[in-house]
Amino acid sequence: MYPVIDKAKTAERINNIMRAANKTPADIQRYLGLTCVQTVYRWLEGVNIPSIDNLYALSCLFQVPMDVLIVGNGKNCAQTAVSQAMVFDRRHFRAYYFIVRGASVSEHKRAVRNDTVPV
Repeated sequence: MYPVIDKAKTAERINNIMRAANKTPADIQRYLGLTCVQTVYRWLEGVNIPSIDNLYALSCLFQVPMDVLIVGNGKNCAQTAVSQAMVFDRRHFRAYYFIVRGASVSEHKRAVRNDTVPV
């Protein structure tokens, strides 16, 4: 079987990243210049996924590789995202670690404060 994007897990990942960055769907709509906020809600519900252009813009906004935004069924794809995350500075890697885990913002802040995030 060839790798495919998991819409539901990608939606969850984008939602986690948005929460960590304190961004709302309306913020994303404005940033991308979308005419309707419903487009963002469709991404967050797993109905649709962002276009390549929108994924690129989101990766710039959140300062993560596009691979981090997308969740698929390919095992090698996930390893690529983790290896790319190793290139980030410590602060970005911490954020990435918690986003992938689906941790809350308060958990992330507590771990950063206590310096308990593995690097």
